[in-house]
Amino acid sequence: MLASLEIIPFEKNHANAFKALNTRWLKEFFKVEPIDEKVLSNVDEYILKKGGFIFMGRVQEEIVGCFAIIPLKNGDFELSKMAVDPKFQGKKIGESLLTYAIEFSKKQAWPKIVLYSSRKLENAIHLYRKQGFVEIPVEKEVHYERCDIKMELIF
Repeated sequence: MLASLEIIPFEKNHANAFKALNTRWLKEFFKVEPIDEKVLSNVDEYILKKGGFIFMGRVQEEIVGCFAIIPLKNGDFELSKMAVDPKFQGKKIGESLLTYAIEFSKKQAWPKIVLYSSRKLENAIHLYRKQGFVEIPVEKEVHYERCDIKMELIF
């Protein structure tokens, strides 16, 4: 882990960094889907006002990563929009963000968290499995075209 990594709550001035970090990896591996564009362009409406949370990873004054936890209609909470700046990859920042997300979720007394991903993201899937996430069936009407795997972590 990077010794100087701080994980901080989202502030309005983080909106551009949150969008840029996520847009970068989406374009690298897939495409920015309409749902991504809506959420990333208006996090207040699509995440925060719905009872969700966003956290940013910061090293000194530079934002280097992020993730969101978004409430779903069925009452579950989705770990989503996790990204790490390529300059900081390989420094266990993603692992630190994931560990923080898990601990935060446990403190909320949620029974579990879920995530939607793609098998194409092998490193991410490995990290999720390492932290205890298990694969469960993906719904037919999943909200991401790129999704071919759904995972959950039950507390």
